[in-house]
Amino acid sequence: MNLELTLVFRKVPEGYIGFVEELPGANSQGETLDQVRANLEEAVMLVLEANRTLAEQEIGGADGIRETITTRT
Repeated sequence: MNLELTLVFRKVPEGYIGFVEELPGANSQGETLDQVRANLEEAVMLVLEANRTLAEQEIGGADGIRETITTRT
């Protein structure tokens, strides 16, 4: 699957903060850019997992059609 997300970083006195432009809630901080990048990768997975769980709870046992999508750049 090809999905490109934009990471945005800002230098702060404590190191760096970062967020994923296309995915609200995926943000992190670290002493180095490498730390923030790794943290953001984990944050993306956690946000997607949380969103999936919330959607499943919202749907409950109701019938529905589920599909996957593959994006291409």
